[in-house]
Amino acid sequence: MNTLINVARYHLVDRLQYVVLPVGITFFAFGVNVAIFSLLPETPDENYSGGLFTLFVFMFVCGALSMTKSLPFGLALGVSRRSYYLGTILLVAGLSALYAVGIVVFQAIEDATGGWGLGLNYFRVPWLLDGPWYLTLLTSFVLLTLVFVYGMWYGLIYRRAAVPGVVLFGAAQVLVLLGGVLLLSWTDSWPKLGTFFSTLTVGGVTGVLALLVCVAGAGGFATMRRVTV
Repeated sequence: MNTLINVARYHLVDRLQYVVLPVGITFFAFGVNVAIFSLLPETPDENYSGGLFTLFVFMFVCGALSMTKSLPFGLALGVSRRSYYLGTILLVAGLSALYAVGIVVFQAIEDATGGWGLGLNYFRVPWLLDGPWYLTLLTSFVLLTLVFVYGMWYGLIYRRAAVPGVVLFGAAQVLVLLGGVLLLSWTDSWPKLGTFFSTLTVGGVTGVLALLVCVAGAGGFATMRRVTV
């Protein structure tokens, strides 16, 4: 366990990448949204800006960089691939928990101030992150973890096979989705899929996202074992 903690601390030496930039860019986008909505002559009572998406994008980027920029030196220090990977997972769990708490706290401030006095919902996402605080906390944590771990997998693919590997990895996922679409069409299962999603709750979506975290984590771990540095 000490080794995993040391790996997480190794990453946090670069606080600019993992803390300063994600928080800074999120609040920069928030400031831009506030400025824009304050200049509009008339806005609806409830405005969802979607600006919080920047945090999730940056978490994906951080995940990729953790397996590209930081990996060679980490392994050069004598850390095993397994320890490096699991230590990075420990890091993302901590960061995701921290940022999820931040989202819940700023949602509370947003509600108390009437959307920053503008009816602006920056820290809320319609339906997905727009419910009770405890559900928002859990969903935010799982979604942040997912994008980071997914980014790690992409970073490992790049480390393993460079740009062609990343392109093929993305293309393979598109083909899987296309195969799913064709299968649904051939079996006339679109109504069943629609019924499934119409009855799916936010808690159910969070469960699906948690399953995807496990899939991405397992895929990344399998790729990690084959990475050459």
